[in-house]
This record gives sequence, C-alpha cells and structure tokens, in this order.
Amino acid sequence: GRVDVLVVNAGLSEFAPLETLTAEHFDRTFALNVRALLFATQVATAIMPAGGTVVLIGSIAAAIGTPGYGVYGASKAAVRAFARTWANELAPRNIRVNVVAPGPTDTAMMAATSAEVREQLNRLIPLGRMARVEEVAAAALFLASDQSSFITGAELPVDGGMAQV
Repeated sequence: GRVDVLVVNAGLSEFAPLETLTAEHFDRTFALNVRALLFATQVATAIMPAGGTVVLIGSIAAAIGTPGYGVYGASKAAVRAFARTWANELAPRNIRVNVVAPGPTDTAMMAATSAEVREQLNRLIPLGRMARVEEVAAAALFLASDQSSFITGAELPVDGGMAQV
C-alpha cells in the first residue's frame, strides 16, 4: 500500500538525425522516456510516505548534444526538468527527487554496437572506459539512501568525466 523508493529506469535511444526524424520516432521516444516516467512517478508518489525518495535515470545526452540523438537528448532533458520541478513540489512532503545521468554504459545493448563505436566512445571518456552497470546502480542506491538525505533536485553524472570535457 505504499512506495518508499521509486527508481524509474526506462529509456529508448534510436539514431535519427534531424533530416530523418518522423513523428512516430518522436512519439515512441517521448512515450517511454517522458510520458511513462511522469505517470509512474505520479502514481508512486501518491502513496509515498514522508521521507520517500524518487531516483530518475536520465542521461548525459541531455547536456552534450550528440549528433543523431536530438530527440533522445531532449527526452532526457525533460527528465532533468521534471526532477527539479518535482523536488520543489514534493519537498513539503519530505520526498526527495534526484537524477542519475549515466554516460555510455557497458550493457547488452552497447555490446551490440561495433567494436569501432565502443572504442570511439572510450576515447571520449576521460577515465578511458564505459561505466559498468553496477556503478550506475551504486549511484542510484546512494541517492535513494539516507546518506543523501539533504540532496534533492540534483543530477549526478556517472560518465567517467565525459560530460565535463
């Protein structure tokens, strides 16, 4: 009957340069990355007690402007905007809202890309490698825990320094 911690980790990322964008691509991306996140958060926070926390999984794509991924980046920028707004809206109920913003992460989806693409990404990351899933999860766990009890409306990049370069 209640939710103490909500982590929303849903995302769709498809390559589509401006000249090839379609309404279907836009709608599909925003339906999952923004609309689903909004309504999942709305339902969960309605039954969340004081002291609860929401962790949204965004992306550094919201800040870096990756060619061919404008719709994806815009959808993740919406996640950042929601977190900042909801942090203010839910603060009177002592509910915190934050974002974990991963960079390239070594997942099955990433493994499906070419070795050349992965090497190219690794060269863009100051720490020289992609994030491990466990590292992204650890950041979400930190933001969901009492160790971050005075953090709300923040975005924590987990990107090996990529967005700061």
